[in-house]
Amino acid sequence: MSEHFIEDKRLGIAIPSFHLDWDEYSEETKQSILLRWEIIRGKIPDRIAELEGTINKKQDELSNEADFVRSCKLNSEIAELASIINDLWLWYRTNQDISGKIHQ
Repeated sequence: MSEHFIEDKRLGIAIPSFHLDWDEYSEETKQSILLRWEIIRGKIPDRIAELEGTINKKQDELSNEADFVRSCKLNSEIAELASIINDLWLWYRTNQDISGKIHQ
């Protein structure tokens, strides 16, 4: 089943990686993929909470930072973490489209 997922180091989760169109997979394979995705998907809110905690710490650092260069670096890091959170929410919502297809 791991051939249908690849680890995304930036996001901190495995994401689907299909070599065929969805309709070309057998029903059994589709069900296995969906089961694995549900397990991964269930971990996304925890990953988001972890990143939000990191953002909060960096914002605290930023509010006390007097060095302009360090402030810019912290802002950049916060923006990247926010971008990761946005991408994770997109992946979290992806399941609705996939599971809708399988239940039709």
